[in-house]
Amino acid sequence: MRLKLYQLVAALASFLLLSLPAVADPLKLVVLGDSLSAGYLLGAGEGFPEQLQQALKEKGYDVEVVNAGVSGDTSSGGLSRLDWSVGPDADAVIVELGANDMLRAIPPEKTRENIGTIVSRLKERGVAVLIAGMMAQRNLGDDYAEAFDRIFPEVAKAHDALLYPFFLEGIALDPSLNLADGMHPNAEGVSVMVRNMLPIVETLLKQASAS
Repeated sequence: MRLKLYQLVAALASFLLLSLPAVADPLKLVVLGDSLSAGYLLGAGEGFPEQLQQALKEKGYDVEVVNAGVSGDTSSGGLSRLDWSVGPDADAVIVELGANDMLRAIPPEKTRENIGTIVSRLKERGVAVLIAGMMAQRNLGDDYAEAFDRIFPEVAKAHDALLYPFFLEGIALDPSLNLADGMHPNAEGVSVMVRNMLPIVETLLKQASAS
């Protein structure tokens, strides 16, 4: 009798578990970048990934934003660490690389090759990709600036990736939104960047959900 009771309880428990709706894991969005997205000299919760996650959660998205930014990283560095920085559970990636290539005057064709390879490998994995573009400093010369600026829209078009043309849009050259070095955003600058990028990041998450 006791055995039959245990069997009945076990069967009932199994039925209840099967009847519960499946709970989806949160989307995982990785920000693969350099110091601009890593939170250089910022406090806890002030960096781009952290502020972006908070803004998305306030809009009702169940998402984990992973900070895979490394200060000083070039596009070559991002490519070399791609597989361990962006795990197999990543649903979407923001690729924010190239600024250090420009500061070191690395040939634009090399930067293009690296970013193109990163995006191609992510797309092959079925990961939704948003390229955060960069613009060259004009003192590098018109030829260099023109070649560098074209990298990001052309790679996005070639690989059918989303594009945010200029990661520092709205804060570049504004002392009130940057650290004393004039190059890295302060906490308020990051909040401006997040607000500006939020619509296209929402599109990115919708693509990730659909795939």
